[in-house]
Amino acid sequence: MSDIMKLQNGSDIRGIACEGVEGESVNLTEEAGNRIGGGFARWLSQKKGIEASKLRIGIGHDSRITANSLLTAVAKGIAATGAKVYSCGLVSTPSMFMTTVFDEFSFDGSVMITASHLPFNRNGYKFFDRDGGLEHDDITAILKTAADLQPIDADLSTMEKADTLSVYCDFLRNKIKKSINAADYEKPLKGLHIVVDTGNGAGGFFVEKVLNPLGADTSGSQFLESDGRFPNHIPNPENKQAMESIRKAVLDNKADLGIIFDTDVDRMSAVLPDGDEINRDAIIAMMTAIIAEDYPNGTIVTDSVTSDRLTRFIESIGMKHHRYMRGYKNVINESIRLNKEGIVSPLAIETSGHGALSENYFLDDGAYMAVKLLIALAKAAKEGRALASFIEGFEKGFEEREYRFKIDCENFADYGKEALRVFEERARQRGYDIAPNSYEGVRITFDTDDIKGWLLLRMSLHDPQMPLNMEGAREGDCDRLFGIVLSLLEGFDLLKIKK
Repeated sequence: MSDIMKLQNGSDIRGIACEGVEGESVNLTEEAGNRIGGGFARWLSQKKGIEASKLRIGIGHDSRITANSLLTAVAKGIAATGAKVYSCGLVSTPSMFMTTVFDEFSFDGSVMITASHLPFNRNGYKFFDRDGGLEHDDITAILKTAADLQPIDADLSTMEKADTLSVYCDFLRNKIKKSINAADYEKPLKGLHIVVDTGNGAGGFFVEKVLNPLGADTSGSQFLESDGRFPNHIPNPENKQAMESIRKAVLDNKADLGIIFDTDVDRMSAVLPDGDEINRDAIIAMMTAIIAEDYPNGTIVTDSVTSDRLTRFIESIGMKHHRYMRGYKNVINESIRLNKEGIVSPLAIETSGHGALSENYFLDDGAYMAVKLLIALAKAAKEGRALASFIEGFEKGFEEREYRFKIDCENFADYGKEALRVFEERARQRGYDIAPNSYEGVRITFDTDDIKGWLLLRMSLHDPQMPLNMEGAREGDCDRLFGIVLSLLEGFDLLKIKK
């Protein structure tokens, strides 16, 4: 029970799927995958109130080297319940959710084999039904069921292949064609030079099946081939090396836009023709500006580490900023909650590049976000303006930093909670400007002659550590912010502070 339960990572399942990294032993085995497949089918059967033998379930994977073995394992576990299994091959995570929506498939549920941007030896499972991605408690229930199962070597001769990705790409292309009033309806991106970097993940389809058919010039695109060892750079829009890679490609090829995806294409960031990186706060600002006209006075839900600069920009274009807890499911669920309460919230988005729009099932879909960018780019070009004009009022930051304070004790949750309580109490005693509605941790803003910036100290969602994010507006401000944090945490010697 305990071994398989350890595979839960929030609302996903993740583990070490192959050897190759010293000190890391395999814990996501084929046996575990088999049992997890059986657990998912049983969970889905119970939720829908139908026999497992009547379920239709699709399975896809990204470019990881353990994809095929883990697909076979989970497929056998599902098939053992009598459910019909479909193999969807190399796909994106968002496209697997859409298989539950598209009339061509209408799967009862779907499984995506991925570990996002983690190292090559990791892998995992994501699960969907028509209501969206599963929640934390759903994963717990699946794993508890899996723990009681025995692996079954089920017959997969009836498993069918399904070309779900082509249908998904048709959906993306049609969205672009219908949104751009181009003289050439079939080639609305003609004349635009778009460079794409997929980091050898699963996103190569975006060039082959979306951009090229619509007339875009994609010369200079790179690392489109599927290679689960990620030989060029980590496929992660938050990674500095990855962003520098796409930035260089844009500048070298004099492209109109650069797009970079993570491994399973549920996240993206971009680069403008002058090399400006549209990631972290900037991608949030850009997406907000693009949709602002359609959702005036709408509320944008973000994670907790967004800047005060971003808040000022969002409010300056007539929108509202609701800063919430980290975790893409947390942000999405909060936006959904607001809409149910009658508060229009069209976008839930993290600095990581996870962005989910209400118009697209609140699915965090990097390719759909890229489509929104391309539509805005094409429309702006027709009007003789640049895509950068959407965020011309967004202030550029001076310096950002992130620290990790390891909590070196067994009862790390209690220790961290007490450290935060004292941290806040001391900050109040000094008269610091503490955010009144911080949903996690303690956020303090400084705007004096001596120091300008903000900081957020919080507990990690899963690990025994306390992340510290900060931003300074001038030279030396981050150093001064860090000094304040150290003084507020004086006496908490079990916090091992590392830059």
